[in-house]
Amino acid sequence: MTTHSHAEMPPEAQMMLAAAWQAQCAGRLRAAGSGYRRVLARWPDLADAHHSFGLWQYQSGQGEAALASLQRAVTLASARADWHNDLGNLYTALGRDDEAAAAFIASLECDVHQAPVWRNLGAVLQRGGHLDEALTAFEKALALDVTRAEAWCDLAALHEALGNVLEAAHCQCQAYVLPPHEAKPRRLLATSFYVLGRIDEAAEVYRQWLDAEPGNPIAEHMLAACTVENVPPRASDAYLEMYFDQASVQFDNKMLDTLDYRIPELIGQMLAEYDLPAHGLNVLDAGCGTGLCGSFLAPWARELIGIDLSSKSLALAAKKDCYDALHQVEIVSYLQRHPAYFDLIASADTFIYFGALEPFLNAAAASLTAGGLLVASVEERFEQDGFGITPSGRYNHTQDYLRAALAAAGLTLLTLNQVTVRVELGRPVPGLLLVARKNASFSRP
Repeated sequence: MTTHSHAEMPPEAQMMLAAAWQAQCAGRLRAAGSGYRRVLARWPDLADAHHSFGLWQYQSGQGEAALASLQRAVTLASARADWHNDLGNLYTALGRDDEAAAAFIASLECDVHQAPVWRNLGAVLQRGGHLDEALTAFEKALALDVTRAEAWCDLAALHEALGNVLEAAHCQCQAYVLPPHEAKPRRLLATSFYVLGRIDEAAEVYRQWLDAEPGNPIAEHMLAACTVENVPPRASDAYLEMYFDQASVQFDNKMLDTLDYRIPELIGQMLAEYDLPAHGLNVLDAGCGTGLCGSFLAPWARELIGIDLSSKSLALAAKKDCYDALHQVEIVSYLQRHPAYFDLIASADTFIYFGALEPFLNAAAASLTAGGLLVASVEERFEQDGFGITPSGRYNHTQDYLRAALAAAGLTLLTLNQVTVRVELGRPVPGLLLVARKNASFSRP
C-alpha cells in the first residue's frame, strides 16, 4: 500500500483536490463532494483526500461517515498532528469525549507544542470529571501561549469548579488585562492589574481615565494610591459616594463571603465584654454602609442612627430594619453638629478612608457624652510614618500613631486587639479593633 504525502501527491490529484476544496469553500457542496469522490476513486489510499472528504462529510451533516474518513486519514498519515486534532474535535462534536481525548493525546504525541490541542484535551478531561488532569492540560496550554484570553478563561472556570476562588479570580484578571483595552471599563481594567500586583500598569489606566474624564474622583484617588503621589489627607466625599454607590448592590455578599469580613461580629463580641445597659444608649453607626453592624449594635441602642455618604448603601441599610434613622451626610460635619449626644459611636472600616485621624477623633470625642465609648477598626501599618495609603485605595495606621491621636482627642484607650480585617487576594489583611472612652474631665486647650 502506498501512502502519498502532500509533497508526493500526483499533480493531477493535487489539482482535483484543490478544485474540490474551492467548491466547498464557496458553498457548492454537491460539486465538492463529487470532486472528492473522483479523487478517491483514482487514489483510494490518498490520505489528504480522505481527510478533506471527512471535513466535507461533517459539513454536510454526515457525522459518522466523516468519522470513518478522518480515522482512515490518520491511519494513512499517523504523523499529522493537525489531523489527529481534527479527529478529536469530531469525536467531541459527536459527544464521544473518551475517544476525543485519545485523539488529542495522539496529536500531542506528534507535536507537544500545540497550545490549542492542550486546551481541547483539557476541555474533554474536565467534562469527564478528570479535573487534575484537565488542570495540567490547561496549564500546559498557557505555558505555550499566555496571550490567549480564552485559555485563561478555561483555567479560571476549572479553578472555580475546584473551589479555588483566588486562582479563578487571578486567571480571570489575566484574561481581562490582555489587549485590546479600548472597549473595557477602566475601573475593571485597573482593578484587574491591581489583583495581579501590576500596580504601575493600574496607575497608567487611572492616568488615561483622568485624561478622558478630568476630575473623576475614583480615578484621582486611585492614581494617588497607586503612585503615592499627591495623596489626599483623606478620601474625598465625592470618591466615597461614587465608589460605594457603585459597589453597594454586591457589597454585603462580597464582604461576608469573598472577603471573610467579620468586623461587625467582632465589634458585637467586644462590646459584650463591657457592662452596657440593654437598649439604654444613643448609638451612632458612623459610616454604616449597607448596615452590616446594625444587628450587633441594636441590643444596646435606645436610639440607633446610621450615617453614610452613599445613598444606595443607605437604602440597603434601611431594609435591615435595625435603625431608627439613617442620614446621608459626611461623618465629621455630622459629629460636630451633635455635641455630647451619643453614648456609643461605632466606626467599622471607616478609619481606612482617613489618613490623618485627628479631625474624626476630635469630632467623635466632642459628640460623645462623658464616659461615652468609641469602637472602631483600622488596618494596621508597620512602617514608621504613622499612616499611609495603599494601592487598594485604603489608608492604614500604626499602633503608636493611633494611641497618640486618641490621647490627643481626650479618648482613653481601653482595648486594642489585633485582628484580621478581611482576606484579600488570599492574604489576611492585618488590622486593629479598639475601644476608647471619652475622658469625663477632658477639655481641649
